[in-house]
Amino acid sequence: MLGPRTVGVLWIAVAAFFVLPPALSAQPGTTAPRREVRIGVPGLSTAIDLGTTLEGAVPLIARQIFDTLVTYREGTTDIEPALATRWSASRDGLVWSFTLRDNVRFHDGTALTATAVAASFDRHLRVGTQPAAAVWAALLRGAPGVVKEVRAVDARTVQFTLVQPYAPLLTVLAHPGFGVARQTTAPEGGDRLVGTGPYRIVDASSGRLTLEAVPGHWAGPPRADRLVFLDVATDDHAEAEFDAGALDVWFPAEPPRRAQWTLSIPGPRVGYLAFQTEKEPFSRKKIRQAVAAAIDPAVLGIALDRAAVPLQSFLPPGVWARREGWPLLGGTRRTVATLLKEGSWPQGFTPTLLASSEGGPVHMRAVAEALQVSLQGADIPVKLRVESEQVTAAARAAGEHDLVLAEASVAAGDPHLLLYPLSTSEGASRGRQALNFSFYRNPRLDDALIRASQLSFRPERQRLYQRAQAMLSDELPWIPLYVHLLWAVARPDVRGLRLHPSGFHRLSTVWLEAPTPRP
Repeated sequence: MLGPRTVGVLWIAVAAFFVLPPALSAQPGTTAPRREVRIGVPGLSTAIDLGTTLEGAVPLIARQIFDTLVTYREGTTDIEPALATRWSASRDGLVWSFTLRDNVRFHDGTALTATAVAASFDRHLRVGTQPAAAVWAALLRGAPGVVKEVRAVDARTVQFTLVQPYAPLLTVLAHPGFGVARQTTAPEGGDRLVGTGPYRIVDASSGRLTLEAVPGHWAGPPRADRLVFLDVATDDHAEAEFDAGALDVWFPAEPPRRAQWTLSIPGPRVGYLAFQTEKEPFSRKKIRQAVAAAIDPAVLGIALDRAAVPLQSFLPPGVWARREGWPLLGGTRRTVATLLKEGSWPQGFTPTLLASSEGGPVHMRAVAEALQVSLQGADIPVKLRVESEQVTAAARAAGEHDLVLAEASVAAGDPHLLLYPLSTSEGASRGRQALNFSFYRNPRLDDALIRASQLSFRPERQRLYQRAQAMLSDELPWIPLYVHLLWAVARPDVRGLRLHPSGFHRLSTVWLEAPTPRP
């Protein structure tokens, strides 16, 4: 049954920004709290190689060891100073200058200088197209991409020269893959990277990585003396570790089986429904609006289970420049019928909805079936076509669909990295390079998104993204459906854990509450 566009209660309850509260001061008769926090992650690597991975355990751990020039604010992908205290861009947007913080040192005692920062980024540039350049290539339009040169202007100023204006640079520099590192020789031989972050590596063995707090860190001392990362991939393994008292926090890759001690927050990955707007009747705006109005968020939410929640905007919560507005999904039967009539829905027409049989933690088949139920309930018949991911990817890139389910990520938290590829004419060419699976072309939207990617003045960028999202809300070439949740499981005595929508949680704020007083 179709309901009104009011599904906010479920959204607010699930999507709230979760913070474990501060602990009370230790009372007489208590034992001092354990100063070591044990953290489980899937796919733990003892070699934290910067720039190799966009998400997962490696950048999460790198976030604790290596500082970046700028960093994400709490609860949002907007940025604030870190190793750089201020920055500016030239009028043409081709030269960005960053002024470094005073009195910062690497973990080996070496002073942070502009020369050291330039050398750190030069190492990325020299890697080129090797796997170690994965973050650079994904966030800077290829390898070497938009960056021509990084150099030290003086002892405190580092300068990026670009080959073309690229305003997302400021946001993406907060990604842990761009952590500033000094390359040195390890005692046992070979190269190692040294950071300036709140923790440093003191021990690495199979399935275990130990970090120790660094005295005198510029942002203040971390709350825990040590962070011990353990390779914990499954619910069974996590349960055993929690029961044995060997685990305090677990960041699972999928929703955990247990409901106790869990936290969640919307992350950067979204699922969406793309119309093939080159085909009738989906070239007509009214028809696309009718489909959006026919989708019942409550039915969709059941199919998503605990992996994701319905999304009522073109950017997920926590991404800067997100536009809050009228919900995109859900409407009355009368609204749907009116839109179908105004759009001249073809009598007897049954479009095909293409979806992958693979993927996780969201099951695309279940989402497709939920959409079919909603649409058929609004007199929009839909036939499902569920294929392997390989077949699905080839078909949608070739435009051989009526409607297709897909997913994308707001990589590094900049709106450009989601809205631009999914919505502009540049990504609407058929073939392997296709990213705009609606094959929608709108010169006005192109202009807004291109300008937003070039202007360094952030308030103007935000205004342009607000305008672009308003256009998308009206035109609906693709419909955002859901956003994946990031999960954590934390024992009751864990305090100060703040989940971040990027997935790169700041763990220097985490500590353990003192044990219960002895009788």
